[in-house]
Amino acid sequence: MIADRRVLVGVSGGIAIYKTCNVVRQLTEAGAAVDVVMTASATEFVRPVTFEALSKRPVLTSLWQRDQALAHIHLGQSSDLILLAPATANLLAKAAHGIADDLLTAILLANDAPVLAAPAMNDRMWANSATVRNVEELSARGWRFVGPAIGDLAEGPSARPGRMAEPEEIVTNAVRLIRSATSALNGKKVLVTAGPTREKIDPVRVISNPSSGRMGYAIAEAAFARGADVRLVTGPSQLSVPCGVDVVRVETTDELRDAVGESLSETDVLVMAAAPADYRPLSSSEQKLRKVDGAFSIDLEPTVDVLLSTVDRRSPGSVIVGFALESEDGVARAREKLARKQLDLIVLNMAREPDSGFETTSNRVSLITPKNVLELPLLPKLEVAERLLDRVEALL
Repeated sequence: MIADRRVLVGVSGGIAIYKTCNVVRQLTEAGAAVDVVMTASATEFVRPVTFEALSKRPVLTSLWQRDQALAHIHLGQSSDLILLAPATANLLAKAAHGIADDLLTAILLANDAPVLAAPAMNDRMWANSATVRNVEELSARGWRFVGPAIGDLAEGPSARPGRMAEPEEIVTNAVRLIRSATSALNGKKVLVTAGPTREKIDPVRVISNPSSGRMGYAIAEAAFARGADVRLVTGPSQLSVPCGVDVVRVETTDELRDAVGESLSETDVLVMAAAPADYRPLSSSEQKLRKVDGAFSIDLEPTVDVLLSTVDRRSPGSVIVGFALESEDGVARAREKLARKQLDLIVLNMAREPDSGFETTSNRVSLITPKNVLELPLLPKLEVAERLLDRVEALL
């Protein structure tokens, strides 16, 4: 997602440095060129060769390294992001007061790139008024912070912030800072629905479908990476909520409608990837229905069409995306839904496509607007989400 981008990872001396190894690995795997700059104290915890192996690039540790006389100038000017992990109390204090007595602090003083800091220190150090003032000063200069979190510290358990954020959260926020700079979704409010709904027959039986929620969760993750403020309204799912995404959990189709309605007036982009049940029992039993010999029937009634119910409440200029799962005449039926539900774009899934649709990690879809049809090959669902959001950005 950040191929050909340059990230400078500044590493200061703290036990949380072991997490930074994973951060560098993940950034490298995401396609970034990662330059690691270590303070002298950082090299007491992890040797530079470790980061060289992970980043596959030379590691800088001193202003006086041969052929690196101007590294503090060109590294700050050529990087898309400077990530400080761990950012110790000492490093924050130096940066806040303009001290440049080593390579990393000199880079920070001569830097043009955005800065993301992941603080890590004793909880009392983080709460100290000096650190509080330093963070306020750096925030006023445009620095962003991820963490610190509450959890075990080197000296034992703590109920106060101080622990460095986990690598996945740090990398997610780093990617977001890089990608948001060029994304039309930056700062937009995106509402995504995902997963199935369940309509109760009795306390232990439901009408539902096999939707896992993976497509909607992937869209939420990709939108957050582009700088959007994302709310995910999800039916029952075993998936982990993507980092940074606000989540609302629902069970029934009526609950899905209500949750979407509550956020609709502030929504710039609505992506209805959920698979709500089309029917529900006319009445549900308060007690478990006993199994009987012979046939068993249930009277059903249609559930509300959640997407159609939003037509009169949408924000002016918002982009509305629907999904269609069809088994035949896919494009024709999707176009009919596109017009009837007043959508800007509809994503067509064909039910019989192998390795596609429910309970898979891949999908083969067509992106249909009133003017054209774009057929995508079989792709991982996160890549489908990226292609979909490319189209959404073009409509904003």
